[in-house]
Amino acid sequence: MKTAMPTSITPSGAITPRATSSLKQLWPVVLGLLVLYVPTFYDLLTGLWSTEEQVHGPMILALSLWLIYRKWPHMLQASAGKSTSLMGWPLFICALLLYIVGRSQSILIFEIGSFILLLAAILLLMRGGSALKVMWFPLFFMLFMIPLPGTLVAVLTLPMKMAVSYVTEHILFWFGYPIARTGVILQIGQYQLLVADACAGLQTLLTLEALGLFYLNVVRHTSAFRNVALAILIVPISFAANVIRVIVLTLITYHLGDAAGQGFLHGFAGIVLFVSALLLIMGLDSLLQWAVKARGSVHAVPARNVP
Repeated sequence: MKTAMPTSITPSGAITPRATSSLKQLWPVVLGLLVLYVPTFYDLLTGLWSTEEQVHGPMILALSLWLIYRKWPHMLQASAGKSTSLMGWPLFICALLLYIVGRSQSILIFEIGSFILLLAAILLLMRGGSALKVMWFPLFFMLFMIPLPGTLVAVLTLPMKMAVSYVTEHILFWFGYPIARTGVILQIGQYQLLVADACAGLQTLLTLEALGLFYLNVVRHTSAFRNVALAILIVPISFAANVIRVIVLTLITYHLGDAAGQGFLHGFAGIVLFVSALLLIMGLDSLLQWAVKARGSVHAVPARNVP
């Protein structure tokens, strides 16, 4: 067992020159990761991640790397003087085997999953379990960029599309629009719209779930009630954001025509999806903040003696 090199960090979390010199020892590891995974991510960017269903992949990767960079000083501080872990070697070997199988057989779950396992193994081998404990969320967050098996997506997506179509039909009908529904096909005026997987599918829901978890990790509320409540509410928020997107696309098609609905404005509706989800999360977070403060003020009022 080797002991990790002590690291000096300022109270503000900035890495000192002494810590920076220790980070320079990582360049062979970084070089090895680049050699292995640059071809993988290039293939994803020019292939699967360029499709509408998987367009969230690069965003998840970029946010995960940013989180690692953000937590790096805290990781150095937590692992300073701690022992490294030999448990990293079995994980390292397992990650390499997954990469070989995934790359050679084009199994993306193995190929991308090996990247996450390899990062975890490197942390254990170089900085120990304390480092992995600090970095657990960025590594967990990367799981959202792994594409799920097509059969699982197909089974779970249909009931979600049915629910989104049902809610969209009733909301627009309530506002007086001439709309009807058959399964996941919406008929509004002279137009028919098929609610596709990208509009209300499982991958979209998982992307919004990832967005909510990222928000929770960044704001880091001290109230356990606020964190748990917001984490639970992410699921209905994601559903509501999907409904808003389908409503926007339906109204664009009805008022501007089919070409507008399937053209540039279709991509704009995707932006509406994430913006509406973020606004809903922030709005509910503010409401929960008010509830926590109100609850605290109630408990702070001293009890009066009743004569």
